[in-house]
Amino acid sequence: MVKKGILFKMSMAVLSSIMIASLFTGCSSAKKESAPPAAAKSEVTVKVGAAVVPHAEILNFIKPKLKAEGINLEVVVLDDEAQLNPALQTKAIDANYFQHVSYYESVAKEKGYNFVVAAKVHVEPIGFYSQKIKSKDELKEGATIAIPNNPSNEYRSLVLLQAQGLIKIKEGIANFAATPRDIVDNPKKLKFVEVDSAQLTRALPDVDGAIINTNFILEAKIDPKTAIFREDANSPYANDLYVRKGEESRPELKKIGEVLTSPDVKKFIQDKYGVAVVPAF
Repeated sequence: MVKKGILFKMSMAVLSSIMIASLFTGCSSAKKESAPPAAAKSEVTVKVGAAVVPHAEILNFIKPKLKAEGINLEVVVLDDEAQLNPALQTKAIDANYFQHVSYYESVAKEKGYNFVVAAKVHVEPIGFYSQKIKSKDELKEGATIAIPNNPSNEYRSLVLLQAQGLIKIKEGIANFAATPRDIVDNPKKLKFVEVDSAQLTRALPDVDGAIINTNFILEAKIDPKTAIFREDANSPYANDLYVRKGEESRPELKKIGEVLTSPDVKKFIQDKYGVAVVPAF
């Protein structure tokens, strides 16, 4: 009887241990099942204003990469590129990508802009195009040339003509202040027409030649290889990603700058645009 009592007690103890273990296991499972799902990684939206070609195309290329980094990139294209700086000023966008330093400096003081470069991305070598001649030697005396009417690109155009030996401008001029009035030597007596940059491709039939930014050449579906002469790859006019001063350390803006200057983007630019657009990094 004593042995039976002892066996009975041992059996009950083992059974109790199993029940307790099952109870804790059940509680643990219940806790796992009732635990709330982990919060989804938050995504931040960044609006970047851009010119249509090639800027917006380059930004759209990096969208998937940024998406994987938790950044929803919205590319904002305006009918008038000149409104991209006011849009950045009023915080309608977080950054813009359409201008080089000389252009920015030519308008910043007057407009009160306080932006900084977050990334130096590409150069669009400005070129001389014509529907009437095939070489610069065919330019006749008194030929009419259309040039951009904004200060920085006007100077840039005159410097390009000077590099080709067609004119000479006086020395000591700020890099965005020269106009045809600053020409001191003009052997062929070339005449100049100042035209809004976006209208230069339309003006081509009416002049002997025009100096045009590559983005407008690409938009007009003109082959940039048809330029009679152009800037070389050492042009200082790199197109930059601009942000408001003080916001250049925002993680999402820094990431956009990093991706814009990555090897993948360099290859994309070289493969898609050839001589028309040159990586500046």
